[in-house]
Amino acid sequence: MAAAALAGSLAGCHGKPAPPQPLAPKGETSADAGYIPAPSLDAAESSAGGVRLQGTAQPRARVRLAPPSGEALFAPADGRGRWRIVLPVAPGAWIFGLSMAADGRQVQAQGYVLVTASGRAAVLRAGAGAIVLGPPAPPRLTAVDFDRQGGAVVSGLAGPQAAVSVRVDGRPGAVGRADAGGRFSLALPQPLTPGSHQVEIVGDAFTDTVAVDATPATALSGGPFRATAAAGGLRADWMTPGGGVQSTWILN
Repeated sequence: MAAAALAGSLAGCHGKPAPPQPLAPKGETSADAGYIPAPSLDAAESSAGGVRLQGTAQPRARVRLAPPSGEALFAPADGRGRWRIVLPVAPGAWIFGLSMAADGRQVQAQGYVLVTASGRAAVLRAGAGAIVLGPPAPPRLTAVDFDRQGGAVVSGLAGPQAAVSVRVDGRPGAVGRADAGGRFSLALPQPLTPGSHQVEIVGDAFTDTVAVDATPATALSGGPFRATAAAGGLRADWMTPGGGVQSTWILN
């Protein structure tokens, strides 16, 4: 995905909204005692009324999706802890903080939720690989995250506990295993230099290769988030809670 191939801004935040508020690690709460699992997003799909998001939270909690600017959206979790919010029809991509109010406490989810108009969704995690949501899929690369210094994490799907390795431009990059759910995120030992790279994942009886442009993000002058579409996927440049900028390629 050479930089020249990028086309069509999907969306940003207009004007000059405040940066996103720092998000607590998963499970952290504002109270000193008593553990409450953080809310999570499980699925997203496009519908006639917009994009329907579904997830889990504390039973009867009040779930909140908050953009960097504008009004937050709320939904109650039912007695089983399931919640659903429908985002209105609009072009582009959006980024939200996900939290819930439960037992007198505000509990923040890990990372930021990114949603596109087509119903694609991912959890963006500072210093870690993005979790791309979707139905079960064959082993493949799903995301590549990197920062302005070239630190990078490659994420994808494989079989449960499957051994996987990464090659960058034909050179060995990282080795690890998928988790029990078949997801993996591997940090590359060497920085990704600016420009286009061939990133390959290799496992038992499968390989997948993608081209990724690791050119550092330009200044986020229009807000804390910018998304741009290309033939191979979607690039999101976003401000981390620490004030840095991380780039995430969400791959087709």
